[in-house]
Amino acid sequence: MTNPASSETPAFPDDAVEVARVVGAWGVKGGIKLKPFARDPQALFSSKRWFLRAAEGPRRGAPALPPLLRVRQAREHGDHVVATCDDLDDRDAADQLAGARVFVSRASFPSTADDEFYWVDLIGMAVHNRDGSLLGHVSGLLETGPQSVLCVQPAAGRGDAEGEGRDEAPAEILIPFVAAYVDGVDRDAKVIRVDWHADY
Repeated sequence: MTNPASSETPAFPDDAVEVARVVGAWGVKGGIKLKPFARDPQALFSSKRWFLRAAEGPRRGAPALPPLLRVRQAREHGDHVVATCDDLDDRDAADQLAGARVFVSRASFPSTADDEFYWVDLIGMAVHNRDGSLLGHVSGLLETGPQSVLCVQPAAGRGDAEGEGRDEAPAEILIPFVAAYVDGVDRDAKVIRVDWHADY
């Protein structure tokens, strides 16, 4: 007997994280190729359920996206990930997903070591230097080859002492996310402590 609940589409998770974009079809049997956002796409492999959202500015006349892909198999293929999914049985169906945004639940991510972090967990953290000054909050990260760089949105009011206008947005602070500059990350307090000054 078939369980009716098994065919229901799960709700879009509250902790959904965008992890990849669909590039297009792969092969002729409904496979898809994706561009992961991380060099190590383990978060993408951590779930067999990939939730989809349309890319910004959807193509005119493009078919509606399925809300969910149930993944049969996924693996790395050079700089990309290739996958086969239920209900994608031919190249045309797979190609219609090109540009789709792929999300997975944060709760499904593999556990990390104490000194490893997912970028999504660092976003919004407060950044303090050794003097105890609040430099700002993490707004994003940049990948620069061998290392990541924290993009820190300066704390409100920073720059006034330097003669900058109050209406002028202070420059973003870029801090290499390496041990030489990062003293520690307090996950519970959501604070990153760094050896850095605002005027570097």
